[in-house]
Amino acid sequence: MKVLRRILLNILAFLIALAITTYFFMRQKSFGRLPSGKRLERISKSPNFRDGIFQNVVETKMLTDDASYPRMLKDFFFGQVPGREPGDTLPSLKTDLKSLSRDEPSLVWFGHSSYLITINGVRILADPVFSERASPVQYMGSKAYPVVNPYTIKDFPDIDVVVISHDHYDHLDYGTIQYLSDKVKVFCVGLGVGEHLEYWGVDPSKIREFDWWEGAEVLPGLELTATPARHFSGRGFTRFKTLWASFVVKTGGKTLFIGGDSGYDVSFKNIGDKFGPFDLVMLECGQYGAQWPFIHMMPEQTVQASVDLQAKVLLPVHWGKFTLANHPWKEPVERATKHAESLGMKITTPLIGEVLKLDSVASWERWWRQLN
Repeated sequence: MKVLRRILLNILAFLIALAITTYFFMRQKSFGRLPSGKRLERISKSPNFRDGIFQNVVETKMLTDDASYPRMLKDFFFGQVPGREPGDTLPSLKTDLKSLSRDEPSLVWFGHSSYLITINGVRILADPVFSERASPVQYMGSKAYPVVNPYTIKDFPDIDVVVISHDHYDHLDYGTIQYLSDKVKVFCVGLGVGEHLEYWGVDPSKIREFDWWEGAEVLPGLELTATPARHFSGRGFTRFKTLWASFVVKTGGKTLFIGGDSGYDVSFKNIGDKFGPFDLVMLECGQYGAQWPFIHMMPEQTVQASVDLQAKVLLPVHWGKFTLANHPWKEPVERATKHAESLGMKITTPLIGEVLKLDSVASWERWWRQLN
């Protein structure tokens, strides 16, 4: 009996210690803060906020019926997938971002979903993540792939607009936002995401929050409209309290699409019918899995989404920087380019750091094929 009592006390002590550790771990500022006050009042009036959470346009399960989180974690940490991470350092170009002409429309991709658009005199930075890891802490979590000429947030000039599609760590980075907070004119985000930014020191007057289908002229001559995406949100244990979105950008006679993260659904066609054709669309292509096919697209669906959007050119993003799923690192872009060729969709795949000129978007060499 004494032995059993000692065991139970030890278990209880362990659980108490674990609860205390978890509590203080989750109190770190990098986790952000849930919407409250007037921000929450506005959220509660959104037609996309029902039963206390934001909901997708179509019913969306997080996982397939035969999937489970324990099995997913086991596969991710212990599964043997050849080529899941690159065996070589990724090639890149070190562009002097501060000297890029504001008068020549261009885009520079930095891997995953971060890219700088310079158009009509305006600099737009999408989903900037320049910490080493896509994680709330920098001592664990998915680490960025080694790159020949890596970029840091200090390489950037002052930015006019930062667009953040949703609050996951691979799209909203605490360290990057801290650095940018006083170097950006306007932060454009989905409903509720502004709570994180304000908590991290961004001036509330700089934050513009959008519901789906809401638009505004955020700077003279720059129209931005938030549009639906099929995904989810959350930085801690709580999900669906801030809005995930894609964005339509209209300026300088061009129409661009910032896709964020999204599973495939009818929204792409609806957006294409309303705002298309698009000169260039940036769509997620990577971090997919058979267990979660509703919240991320397979590469072939990425190409179909660009067709639905009436895109002239597709730029696949959400690959080439982090391993967040159990597929070979270059499989997404291989499958996407193959399917794009079969459908006659023009696709561009620039090197990290290469300047993509928007007035003459060209197809690019399949640079990843030379790597392990």
